[in-house]
Amino acid sequence: MEKIKAAVVGYGNIGKYVVEALQVSPDFEIAGIVRRNTKEIPEELKAYKVVNNLSELNGIQVAILCTPTRSVEKYATQALSMGINTVDSFDIHTQTVELHRTLDQIARQHQAVSVMSAGWDPGSDSVIRALLEACAPKGLTYTNFGPGMSMGHTVAVKAIEGVKAALSMTIPTGTGIHRRMVYIELAEGYSFNEIAQKIKNDPYFVHDETHVMQVENVDALLDMGHGVNLTRKGVSGKTQNQLFEFNMHINNPALTAQIMVSSARATMRQQPGCYTLIEIPPADLLYGEREDLIRHLV
Repeated sequence: MEKIKAAVVGYGNIGKYVVEALQVSPDFEIAGIVRRNTKEIPEELKAYKVVNNLSELNGIQVAILCTPTRSVEKYATQALSMGINTVDSFDIHTQTVELHRTLDQIARQHQAVSVMSAGWDPGSDSVIRALLEACAPKGLTYTNFGPGMSMGHTVAVKAIEGVKAALSMTIPTGTGIHRRMVYIELAEGYSFNEIAQKIKNDPYFVHDETHVMQVENVDALLDMGHGVNLTRKGVSGKTQNQLFEFNMHINNPALTAQIMVSSARATMRQQPGCYTLIEIPPADLLYGEREDLIRHLV
């Protein structure tokens, strides 16, 4: 079996778990790691080629982009323009349609495939929401996150000048409404009130109740656990009062990484273009022969 040659772009929280997921996937080969620091190589990466730029690697079929959300378009554009498939975990829900349109055009132009927003929300939760809506086309769905650490929100806070370290916790208050609890270590010489206002004005936070607190040591608070409760109450045909519920409690970056690796597999089975997970047949995410999957899952 010829293995899929994958590059991991970025080696933060998600990148480390992507490497682990690739290591145990029988149909993948890690063909290289792209990271800013190539002089100090962690012990676990010494078996792989570590470079500064994707262009320094050869034969890459898919690049798994473990970058901050706001850098996804830049890195995806570079890889797709090289004819390399991409997977990302872009998580700004209000900007997905715009990015989908942009990456679709680039991917088609270069005969490549992009799977975007391939985390757990957006991502696998999107698939659950779609399935529940198919079960009850008329009704309401509530997505309640947490309590737990939001990686996207935390990265957004860390990017603000003057923030030395940060943790953003998501607290569900019910019916899809959330409270954001943000803990920061402040760099010397910066005003807490000014930084707190910048956080509250950021698109990640502006629509939610957000509380910002200064702490001495963010690391003492860190827990990467997270979770979700999805509830839909609706109508099947003309039958009222259909109630569905989905729950999970997970390690945030580990699940994101696994879904990205599964999506990298799916890029090899799609026509050129950009896709979200609701547009991909679930079987394309899985390793194995199609008939074996049907026998096992249907």
